[in-house]
Amino acid sequence: MMASLQASIMMPYTEAITMSTNRTTVALPVDLLRGIDEAVRSGRAASRNAFLAHAVRHELERLQREAIDRQFEMMATDAQYQREARRIADEYASSDWEALRVAEDDS
Repeated sequence: MMASLQASIMMPYTEAITMSTNRTTVALPVDLLRGIDEAVRSGRAASRNAFLAHAVRHELERLQREAIDRQFEMMATDAQYQREARRIADEYASSDWEALRVAEDDS
């Protein structure tokens, strides 16, 4: 586990925390805390707090991307959405071909 932690902390975590904060307590496995402390000592992180804030922000963004991906997956099987997408594509098909023709003529 320590090797994967070391590989995952190669980027510097030095961003400043500029928004309002709330103090909390977190219990971490010893190997994770050692990895964070090493990142701070080596200058790859400004502090434990900056490292954890960055990691949590990164994970929240990942979860948000997953939620968006799930919505797109649902669109693939939504018959009403598929009908609407086809209608729009058909409506703009001639202008799409015209734009392609113009672009090819310009190159």
